[in-house]
Amino acid sequence: MKRKILIVDDEQSIADLVEVYLSNEGMEVLKCYNGQDALDCIKKEDLSLAVLDVMLPDIDGYKLCQEIRKEHFYPVIMLTARTEDTDKILGLTIGADDYITKPFNPLELVARVKTQLRRYERYNHPLPAGVQSSSAAEPERDSRIDIRGLTIDRDSHKCSLNGSTLSLTPREFSILWYLCENKGRVISSEELFEQVWGEKFLDNNNTVMAHIGRLREKMKDSGRRPKYIKTVWGVGYQIE
Repeated sequence: MKRKILIVDDEQSIADLVEVYLSNEGMEVLKCYNGQDALDCIKKEDLSLAVLDVMLPDIDGYKLCQEIRKEHFYPVIMLTARTEDTDKILGLTIGADDYITKPFNPLELVARVKTQLRRYERYNHPLPAGVQSSSAAEPERDSRIDIRGLTIDRDSHKCSLNGSTLSLTPREFSILWYLCENKGRVISSEELFEQVWGEKFLDNNNTVMAHIGRLREKMKDSGRRPKYIKTVWGVGYQIE
């Protein structure tokens, strides 16, 4: 079964260009030119990934991303002409997985789509019928981890804290899973970013810190006296 990719952009030429490149990679592309049509598509289609333009004539991409995250865990890539760090951090903290600014190289977008799909398939099981994970040949590992009332299950993509469900984005889930999987070891921001995002870490990248802060908020875990995600200053993060 082909992966279905939703492209939402009010510039038809951009949507058509992206469609050509993704179709050449064997993906099925669905295009919408406004937010309302995108919402209808999100409700009725079994999507694998969404690329959302931030600036739309009716419903902006941030709102669409929030609507997706109410029920779905597949990756979301924001596509926009905005370059300010605050806009990028906003998109990432409300549930987006990646952020690409216009103008962009179509080959870079294709590479990022592939990266997000691989990561989603690694941390979210079972896969859609007919789609094989690139990590299928990896050794079997524990799919459930329990740490002092924090329970995270990779197979069901569910996480709970002291019996209460935590509503995590795919990125937040991946971060927490990686920290739990490496319990007791201090994970640097560089390692965490490169493992979860699959890209080269830059020294001025605050993305990891923003996501850790959001995770702590959801877990009601104090940054000054954390019970779970501890900051080892100058080194990284650790779950003991």
